[in-house]
Amino acid sequence: MNKKLRKSFTDKSISGVCGGIAEYLGVSSFLVRLIFILLPANLLIYIILANTLHDSPPSL
Repeated sequence: MNKKLRKSFTDKSISGVCGGIAEYLGVSSFLVRLIFILLPANLLIYIILANTLHDSPPSL
């Protein structure tokens, strides 16, 4: 299985970073968002990921 870490097209609140991480890991996006809020450098990490991750292709 060749999975790539990408921003989510369907599960996004702001830019789809947490949704993309959740899809990649196979866990709930709520859990990823909760962990992300608790990280000390969450804003910096989110900005870096939002600018470096590619968008996932839209699924029909």
